Amino acid sequence: MLNPGVKRREVFGWAMYDFANSGYTTVVITAVFAAYFVGAVAEQAEWATLAWTSALSLSYAIVMLTMPALGEWADRHAAKKKMLMAFTAACVVSTAALAWVGPGQVALAIVCIVISNTFFSYGESLTAAFLPELATPEAMGRVSAWGWAWGYLGGMLTLGICLGYVLWAQGQGQTAGQFVPVTMIVTALIYALAACVTFALIKEHAKPQPERERSKSQWQQLRQTFQEAKAYKDFMQLMACAVAYQGGVAVAITLAAIYAEQVIGFQPQETMALIFVLNIAALLGALLFGYVQDRIGHKLALAITLVGWSITCVLAALTTSKEVFWWAAALAGVCMGSSQSTGRAMAGLFIPSHRLAEFFGLWTFAIRLASIVGPLGYGLITWFTSGNQRLAIGATAVLFLVGLALLLPINVQRGQSKAQAQA
Repeated sequence: MLNPGVKRREVFGWAMYDFANSGYTTVVITAVFAAYFVGAVAEQAEWATLAWTSALSLSYAIVMLTMPALGEWADRHAAKKKMLMAFTAACVVSTAALAWVGPGQVALAIVCIVISNTFFSYGESLTAAFLPELATPEAMGRVSAWGWAWGYLGGMLTLGICLGYVLWAQGQGQTAGQFVPVTMIVTALIYALAACVTFALIKEHAKPQPERERSKSQWQQLRQTFQEAKAYKDFMQLMACAVAYQGGVAVAITLAAIYAEQVIGFQPQETMALIFVLNIAALLGALLFGYVQDRIGHKLALAITLVGWSITCVLAALTTSKEVFWWAAALAGVCMGSSQSTGRAMAGLFIPSHRLAEFFGLWTFAIRLASIVGPLGYGLITWFTSGNQRLAIGATAVLFLVGLALLLPINVQRGQSKAQAQA
């Protein structure tokens, strides 16, 4: 199951990084700060949702243009762990800085979000590059799923602590401008403490590659990596598929709280409870499909989840009932856990072992492009239709159907054989 020389505690340490950073996406991007930005910081302006998605899109654009070159440098110097430590520290500090954002401070909020989300994305890409070093191809789905499952546990722990504090603060008559900053500090602390477990247990298995030529600029490196990746047809096809379906996943992650409160009528404490349930469902989905995909194949498992995502979007767009929306959120959670763990495992199968960080940088390029296409498209639809978020969430189903169409031509065996031949 594990590669030679890899111990179970190292896999646990690797999974703990998913545990560490998931609090950021759950509390900052999904459940708390997103709704706080639109409702309090931007004071419910018509452009608020577009401003939020634009800030995230800017951070993703930065990551897209720089991560392949950073990954190439990490591979050449065998420095994935060192870079991961630096990026984690930067994300923790900038997340804590969100505590200084108050109502009306839009510019400060955007700066802190762009910085924190950029370094979060860097860390997410580097930790994914460790996966093929840890697990054999036959077990990559399960190991990837363990990481995502630990991630959802971390997200729930962070959200649970924040939810408990918010309920207490509301009982004391505090406003969002008073209790949201505290949740940012809590999130940053949990991220830092849990990541220390990762850094204590995980090892750098790669060897320095001083013979590799260094490109003159990050843009040249991006172009070179893309050109060389074209030889890996199924990896490139999977990236195209990911741009589509991960765009829909990004809508769910970044806009679920906004949709629940502004369209369905959830209160802040109900929204946090909803996200908590979504994480439980995602944990179960990741664990279940982690084993299922190793049995039925990654491609079929991913196809099933994309169909489930499409159904979720239609339910969310049509319902006016909180009860039905709860069920839609639960289905979204199952699909989220399974699609994210399956996608990462498939990418790991198609990447040659001596270029893990570099090619996972390309995978991050695709994921972050999706994170621009999905939420920004959602924001534009709401802007052009005077705030019709039902139409926007319904249109998101198209992204999953396009992803399904792009998934069909992928040949998993061919892609894996190509990667192994170049290792």
